[in-house]
Amino acid sequence: MNIRFRLTNQFIALVTAILIFFSVGVYFFSKLYLEKRFYKRLQDSAVTTATLLFEIQAADTTVFKLVNVSDKEILYKESISVYSDRTHQFIFSTNQGNEIVHENVLPYVISSLTSTYKIIGEYQVFGMAIQHAGYNNWVIVSAIDYAGKEALSDLRKILIVMILVGVLMVGLSGWLFAGKALAPMSTIIKQVNEIFPKNVEKRVEHPNRSDEIGLLVDTFNRLLDRVEQTLLTQKIFIANVSHELKNPLTKMYAQLEVTLMQPRSLPVYQQMLESLKEDTRTLTQLTNTLLNLANTIVDAQSLAKVPVRMDELLWEAKGQVQKWHENYQVNINFVNFPDEEESLVVNGNEAALKVVLMNLMDNACKFSENNTVKIDFEVFDKYLQLAFFNDGPAIPSKDLPNIFEPFYRSNATAQSVQGHGVGLTIVSKITELHGGKVSVQSSSKGTTFILQFPLSLS
Repeated sequence: MNIRFRLTNQFIALVTAILIFFSVGVYFFSKLYLEKRFYKRLQDSAVTTATLLFEIQAADTTVFKLVNVSDKEILYKESISVYSDRTHQFIFSTNQGNEIVHENVLPYVISSLTSTYKIIGEYQVFGMAIQHAGYNNWVIVSAIDYAGKEALSDLRKILIVMILVGVLMVGLSGWLFAGKALAPMSTIIKQVNEIFPKNVEKRVEHPNRSDEIGLLVDTFNRLLDRVEQTLLTQKIFIANVSHELKNPLTKMYAQLEVTLMQPRSLPVYQQMLESLKEDTRTLTQLTNTLLNLANTIVDAQSLAKVPVRMDELLWEAKGQVQKWHENYQVNINFVNFPDEEESLVVNGNEAALKVVLMNLMDNACKFSENNTVKIDFEVFDKYLQLAFFNDGPAIPSKDLPNIFEPFYRSNATAQSVQGHGVGLTIVSKITELHGGKVSVQSSSKGTTFILQFPLSLS
């Protein structure tokens, strides 16, 4: 069942329940009103009887008939009985044959101090007590509210018809209303079906951006923005990885092919193996870099975090970088080194943080003229800061906003320094996952990358 049917059915059920509740209320209060009105007429008849019988002392049935005729509405099957404790039986009756009903009500009338209302079968009965000449007398009047029953029957029919008509009208209006409310969804579905990878830049249009459907469209468009960015990154990734893999593999294959054409001397074989070793290391570095990037993007939430001393980790990263590159120089300067060990602890993943430090060291040494990086380690109240400085060429200001994007390389340095364009992206992602910040400052004097991590105590 689609949304339109569900909305229509819910609308019908809700309005039907309201109509039934309203109709039952109207019927119930109408019934109470008619009963109260009829009891009032019985009471008037009883008072008239008592007045004629005890005050005027006109107990002739002819007089009662004249009184009834003067009434605009004659009570259907009206019967009046008068009882007295002088004789302990009825002393007057206008309708012989209905004494059984009155005798059944008489005990309630006797026990009541004022008046009593009862319903016995079809009859509605009113009884009241009157004292006259020192004796207790009881007047009982009964009748059938035939007009009231007919009125209630007509009211039931009217209410049932009105409910059915109302449900039908609600069903039709609900169907039209739901169709009008959901009409934009059909347009949105059509627009979404027209979006393909080739035109993923296309966005869904909706005239009213402030309603719920407009908010849904905005959310979907933001999702398309992320999808477009992912597809673009994927294209760049494939192009760059293909290029980065192609060069060393082609070089390795060419060297092997040339070497195997004819026997070579031992020094030539050694030179060829050294070249293959360098190309293999390049492939290994590229593979590790890509794996680190994948782990930070895909498996970001699975990073296990523990307290890590950043000063010790910095020394470990320095040793690892210099082991891989013997010509790299890493100078560490501790500014305002704290006495408390807790001021050096960051809550994070040791392996991931080590990758950040090694990437920034390698990046700084690679672009420095003398393969040297200067690191200032400084602790503040709520965070610690590491500044990686190299005296290499300045990064153009137009490139600074993009250097943390995957595979982005500045034209000023891409030709002179070998790289893959993902190292700084890994640094940015891991730093963000640890609640830290990374920024860059570059001038003619050199470039500084600044890392800030919140302390575990803050």
